Amino acid sequence: MRKKTKWYAAVLGLSTAGALVLSSGGASGHGYTDLPVSRQKLCQNGTVTNCGDIQWEPQSVEGTKGFPGSGPADGTICSGGLSRFSQLSSPKTPSGGAWPTTRVTGGQSYTFRWQFTARHATTDFKYYVTKAGWNQNHNLARSDLNLTPFLTVPYNSQQPPATLSHSGTLPSGLSGHHVILAVWTIADTGNAFYACSDVTF
Repeated sequence: MRKKTKWYAAVLGLSTAGALVLSSGGASGHGYTDLPVSRQKLCQNGTVTNCGDIQWEPQSVEGTKGFPGSGPADGTICSGGLSRFSQLSSPKTPSGGAWPTTRVTGGQSYTFRWQFTARHATTDFKYYVTKAGWNQNHNLARSDLNLTPFLTVPYNSQQPPATLSHSGTLPSGLSGHHVILAVWTIADTGNAFYACSDVTF
């Protein structure tokens, strides 16, 4: 009986060690917005289907930092410049419909929320929104956005908690369908995470 117990303990120990290796492997920071709900979250929760890999990895839209001066090229902003997540950059869902929107009100406070599956020392969070009259019929480009963020949240190289909320005032004077681009800039790597949320003002 003692041998059996030792064998079981050894297997349990190995499986626990394996789980630790799996959970810590590739521990680059990962995160996405779910308020307002981002395109990657809509794919992950099944609201939008046939999204490809992003449905399992909503937290992995990681591209180079420095937006808008650098970072993902025009047309690939919502996918972080990653071709495997190109569905996120399309103006239509994979089924050809419009991306679902969150209703918001310009000039009012809104609480933005990030979910993190791995956390990183953070420079800041910045939020951009499309301009009045932007071209909704092509992949998002810098020319569609007001390149001055309407909200910047400095984070002073600290690590965020697993869930982070912060509030800011939404721009006024906008109506109809717009895209809010959220950018989480990492302090200790050359990367940032990108999330596009479709909203209706």
